[in-house]
Amino acid sequence: MTTQINDRIALPPKDAQKTNMTCHFCIVGCGYHAYKWDHNTEGGRAPDQNALGLDFRTQLPPFATTLTRAMTNTITDKGGKKWNIMIVPDKECSVNSGLSSTRGGKMASYMYTHDGIGRERLKHPRIKRGDQWLDTSWEQALAIYAGLTKKILDNDGPDGLFYDCFDHGGAGGGFENTWGTGKLMFSALKTQMVRIHNRPAYNSECHATRDMGVGELNNSYEDAQLADCILCTGANPYETQTNYFLNHWVANLSGSTVDKKKKWFPGETAAAAKIIIVDPRRSATVAICEQVAGKENVLHLDILPGTDTALFNTLFTYVVQQGWTAKDFIAKHTSGYDDAVKTNRMSLEDGAKATGLTVAQIKQAAEWAYKPKASGHRPRTFHPYEKGIIWGNDNYVIQSALVSLVLATENVGRRGTGVCRLGGHQEGYTRPPYPGNSKIYVDQEVIAGKGLMYTLWGTNPYQTTLNAEQHRLVLSKRAKIVDEAISRARGASTEQLVDVIYNACKYQGGMFVAAMNLYPTQLADDAHLLFPATHPGEMNLTSMNGERRMRLSERFMDPPGSAKPDCLIAADIANTLKAMYQKAGQVDMAKRFEGFNWKTEEDAFNDGFRRAGRPGVEPIDSQGGPTGYLATYDLLRKAGNNGVQLPIKEVKDGKLIGTEMEYADGKFSTGDGKAHFKPAPWNGLPKMVADQKAKYRFWINQGRANEVWQTAYHDQYNSFVRDRYPMAYIEMNPDDAKALGVAAGDVVEVYNDFGSTYAMAYPLKAIKAGQTFMLFGYIKGVAGDVVTSWVDRNVVPYYKGTWGGIKRVGTVDDYKKSISFKDRRFA
Repeated sequence: MTTQINDRIALPPKDAQKTNMTCHFCIVGCGYHAYKWDHNTEGGRAPDQNALGLDFRTQLPPFATTLTRAMTNTITDKGGKKWNIMIVPDKECSVNSGLSSTRGGKMASYMYTHDGIGRERLKHPRIKRGDQWLDTSWEQALAIYAGLTKKILDNDGPDGLFYDCFDHGGAGGGFENTWGTGKLMFSALKTQMVRIHNRPAYNSECHATRDMGVGELNNSYEDAQLADCILCTGANPYETQTNYFLNHWVANLSGSTVDKKKKWFPGETAAAAKIIIVDPRRSATVAICEQVAGKENVLHLDILPGTDTALFNTLFTYVVQQGWTAKDFIAKHTSGYDDAVKTNRMSLEDGAKATGLTVAQIKQAAEWAYKPKASGHRPRTFHPYEKGIIWGNDNYVIQSALVSLVLATENVGRRGTGVCRLGGHQEGYTRPPYPGNSKIYVDQEVIAGKGLMYTLWGTNPYQTTLNAEQHRLVLSKRAKIVDEAISRARGASTEQLVDVIYNACKYQGGMFVAAMNLYPTQLADDAHLLFPATHPGEMNLTSMNGERRMRLSERFMDPPGSAKPDCLIAADIANTLKAMYQKAGQVDMAKRFEGFNWKTEEDAFNDGFRRAGRPGVEPIDSQGGPTGYLATYDLLRKAGNNGVQLPIKEVKDGKLIGTEMEYADGKFSTGDGKAHFKPAPWNGLPKMVADQKAKYRFWINQGRANEVWQTAYHDQYNSFVRDRYPMAYIEMNPDDAKALGVAAGDVVEVYNDFGSTYAMAYPLKAIKAGQTFMLFGYIKGVAGDVVTSWVDRNVVPYYKGTWGGIKRVGTVDDYKKSISFKDRRFA
């Protein structure tokens, strides 16, 4: 049950159980402590009477703790005993220093209770029969899933098995779960028909930067405190990496770290950082930076959509012309510089024309970021980026242009620098090598009628993929063919049901859909089998954050029903298939499914993360690298919420010693150890995107909001979030809205040649004419319905390259009466 105490927050007593918890959600990975105690007791207000050690008899000083009702809950274990829980931020964690985000601060509320926000969680496997979802046993669910998998493997080969699977850390991911799923898909099943949770192929979001020898997470959060300048591109860190921004960026922008800079870099000019924000939209981050640092120290480069490459090439050319390059570094540690200078050349005038900026703005940016300081030292400029580049106009070329600029000015490998993605989810990748030789556009394979069985593991493409409307309609049609076949199989045995399903997929164009998740999600409309998964707190889970900081989130409660960690679901599938092949006398096939005899998630961790790179071990791609074996659950527990930054260097006096800054030795992640410049010519917009821009009036930018995590899989059940955003909002320029007869709270249709969707109008003066911003991946109003199907050479989508028309549909009175449409920029 949810906590019934309404007049106070029950404090944990001194003897409450205390465990470590990394926030489930964004990449920052704030540290929290989970307290658990008998629900019939509570701690006192005196510091020696509560586990927090705080004196609640008097007013606490500001930020002594962060504590709200959303951080508490009452849970029931499998034995029927009730416990109070409290999940509060850890002041000793270097990531957040006790700060809590609106997302992480609700973790306790999202832990399962039968009448709480998580009450719709999947508790047992479910099977669809007729028009109903029915709970079933693990034995039957596994027999159907593995039986159909075996039949497809035997008759059609692994390419008949499609997967859409997470590759990240945090809730719904982690090193244990990426290993379990990856070992099943790649080593046992050997299928190459796999896409990743937010893109339609098995690929990276950072191919170019990796090809250049620069991993995308290469500094520490502390470096944001040390930078002379921050050049932030395609990101809105206040809303999407909140406590990284508040705890580290704001400290530098406000001047609070000047003394620290003087201590670290004696003799160098030290001052509060200046910040350059490259974003067509005036975001909350821009507004808050102006408030903290003063407008004179904030440069908002509101470039035309899709012109990032032109900006970076212009800055690169100007820096070279001014002689502000790191000549010794380039000569000793890089290759390809001359070719990049030639190919990427772009004049100030051409750059200004392409980006819509003025020559003066581009010059000012270059001077802030790259002109030597008064002391004669090169400035330390940090280059964070995120979805505006990753989902931008030709991901590979944009990253090539950006990293070439960074290498030319040696803004990597030095403290106070770095060229890093800011990230969405946390990280936590350990898998066997992908078995394919090319990147397969899986969404288009589904649309083309290929594949027989589709497993969606911790993902929801219905709300998040590109060209989502066509993908959803085709998959739904194919799934219904299987529905009809199953409905006619009355009284069939499990073996007979497998045959019925297989025939519907093989000969009638159907596709069997299975999903592993916390909740049914929108996929339940078309799925046939659902498996219940767990999240941190219900299982032990390791992940790393955006500074490669690895922590162990500890189990402290039972999952709902018979839900299991993803890694153990994968093991169950593999072991069921192994038994089937042994029974059939297919010895060689049975051997492919060996090595899944895990009883706990720690077994999966030891089998994957800790074996990577060890002598005699098969190839394993792991973010822990060859020193991952040094990490154990016991050492990670001792490391607490500060954990260790990967890669691990050594264990000293029982403590894990990690790596604060990558490439400090000038050795990069290439065969020759040098960083490689990449030619990155500015080629304008892709034709498919340009055609939509020419036809439709509005740029449909899209992204996340502070209050909503990803697809709102938890948040849709939380009135705190759902009532604020009953459907996806679309920010519009007020004059554009007026011309369309649209007022705040009206429902509008957003449409183009690829689809249409609805959104709630949110007029704001901060939005430029002809531009909009729509909440991405939401439960009502799917922005992906109007995203084109264009992808780059690596099958990376251009989500941001969307243009469409807008028309008023009507009014929902409740929206206008109950929802605030004030500017969300808070400054």
